[in-house]
Amino acid sequence: MPSRRTVLAATAGVTAGLTVGNSAYAFGSDGKHADGKNTADKKLRSLISRMTLEEKVGQLFVMRVYGHSATAPDQADIDANLEEIGVRTAAELIARYRVGGIIYFTWAHNTRDPRQIAELSNGIQKASLDQPRGLPVLIATDQEHGAVCRIGTPAALFPGAMAMAAGGSRVDARALGRISGAELRAMGVRQDYSPDADVNVNPANPIIGVRSFGADPDAVGALVAAEVQGYQDAGVAATAKHFPGHGDTAVDSHTGFPVITHSRELWEKLDAVPFRAAVEAGIDSIMTAHLQFPALDDSGDPATLSHPILTGILRGELGYDGVVVTDSLGMEGVRTKYGDDRVPVLALQAGVDQLLNPPTLDVAWNAVLNAVRDGELTEARLDESILRVLRLKSRLGLLDRPYVNAKDVDRVVGTARHLAVADRIAERTTTLLVNEGGLLPLSRRTHGRVLVVGADPASPSGTTGPPTGVLATALTELGFTATALATGTAPSDATIDKALAAAQGVDAVVVGTYNVTAGSGQQRLVEQLVATGRPVVAVAVRNPYDIAQLPTVRACLASYSWTDVELRAAARVIAGRVAPRGRLPVPVQRADDPAQVLYPIGHGLTY
Repeated sequence: MPSRRTVLAATAGVTAGLTVGNSAYAFGSDGKHADGKNTADKKLRSLISRMTLEEKVGQLFVMRVYGHSATAPDQADIDANLEEIGVRTAAELIARYRVGGIIYFTWAHNTRDPRQIAELSNGIQKASLDQPRGLPVLIATDQEHGAVCRIGTPAALFPGAMAMAAGGSRVDARALGRISGAELRAMGVRQDYSPDADVNVNPANPIIGVRSFGADPDAVGALVAAEVQGYQDAGVAATAKHFPGHGDTAVDSHTGFPVITHSRELWEKLDAVPFRAAVEAGIDSIMTAHLQFPALDDSGDPATLSHPILTGILRGELGYDGVVVTDSLGMEGVRTKYGDDRVPVLALQAGVDQLLNPPTLDVAWNAVLNAVRDGELTEARLDESILRVLRLKSRLGLLDRPYVNAKDVDRVVGTARHLAVADRIAERTTTLLVNEGGLLPLSRRTHGRVLVVGADPASPSGTTGPPTGVLATALTELGFTATALATGTAPSDATIDKALAAAQGVDAVVVGTYNVTAGSGQQRLVEQLVATGRPVVAVAVRNPYDIAQLPTVRACLASYSWTDVELRAAARVIAGRVAPRGRLPVPVQRADDPAQVLYPIGHGLTY
């Protein structure tokens, strides 16, 4: 690894005069300390003036790349890179396209373990700084916790957003951001695409759901602001998403083109509230949504490509001058109306600063380059976005200290204290929705033998689960004799029969449910288990709306996600080691009459 002196030299003296204390940028996004900002901007503009047009174009892109190493990935990852990007390694990607950012994914094999992640980050930084006029790379990932998590154990994993909202504690939300941010920074990740600022008012939302803090815009805004403050206190850029709001859609923008039908007035009262809170909290970056919002822009363009939405509303009305990053440009929602060569150009014209993960980088990169050469985009427009990106890199300390230390990884990531905090926070989120006859907590004396059945959805990070096994192990550690039998998200009649036979030899059954629908195998499984006369406890391991489809269960908990930390907390509640404290952050409608509320926001039992 180059010495700090070499790194500073590689940044062409830009950091001289920028560093104040431990911060490389002595002002926040609220515009305070204007003199410091003007001085810093002057130096950053000088840096921009020395960049070639190709280097400027590269700074605007944040790209995926396969492999655990920047220079020596596995052959399968080399092959994937050649097929999708036309390069072999992350180092070659940087050399060819001079990208300003890289995004880590589990499926791209970037996130095997904390030490490897730190080494990959350092390799990426070295590859960039070794280039003429090389700049540090802003490395990002989606570490939302809960249902979306790219970096797994041994890093500390926390409850997801809806679970955090069930706990209702801004202190806990800020602690999550502070601890997760410290761990990300130790591994070289300086931008987190979190928190989700969408207000989830549609139970059928297929892509947001439990990733949202709930249906109350003020509560969502308060928790968004707290998490933002935590991450940014730790020196990691938080990212509020998906502007102007993705909480009321029944279409997944990964595979379709959603339309939000809210009026402008409703948007102001509902969707806008958390984003305003994020801006007021000094949010470093905001991610756009690939959806139509006719009340804000009736052109039919997705918000990502909308000048009225991004420049007129986000920058003009909300007063935001930080970095705007697109959601992935490989998603169908942004590709439906325009080709892949038009999308990046239109996004920049709309007011975007970072172009995330285009399906074919060569097409997108050359489209922007040619748009400048042909006069469709001005170089000054590129400079405007590059300045915002460089301000952020400077504020995060990247221009001064782009490398991470392996000793910090061991000292910071997944410490006993961090894991204990995550467990305690999770205990405050588990929500008891039904408890007929005081079935819970289960007694080891009367219900000592427990069968755990249910769905085993894949681990978000690839490092947790399976849920039935985690629940059974946790209950066994709490003094029960628990066995696990995975029955899946769509159990067949044969699988249900196997579960019924296993239930004959136990005192109680715990069923992990996952997005139960009317007439589904999961619903039949629960109904038939209840009919055996054995006490049945349902644990909704994703959406709390499952309870509306399970009218016969005597007890039901909502854990809001199926990762270990949330399931262990649910087990402790079932066993009575802790009392349930969570409260619903969304209403649950009746299954037979969705216009009627079965359980309102704030519902939650205890003992």
